[in-house]
Amino acid sequence: MDLEHDPQAASVAFGQRLRALRARQGVSQDDLARETDVHPTAIGRLERGSREPRLTTILRLARGLEVRPGELVDDLAADPDA
Repeated sequence: MDLEHDPQAASVAFGQRLRALRARQGVSQDDLARETDVHPTAIGRLERGSREPRLTTILRLARGLEVRPGELVDDLAADPDA
């Protein structure tokens, strides 16, 4: 999958990664929203791939999930869950 040339596929892959990391932490969208000051609706849209994340949003989400920002974006195309 060539995510560099397919922004929609990249957004979907990011959303799947975000959802997987959030589930692994046992955190709800609402809890993550409170922790990161990212609106729960925005988190839902990111997870569905209908919204492309900004760098500042990636940084906030990583902080809230207690992961490196790279864990949200590294190797998305190679991830079988992405």
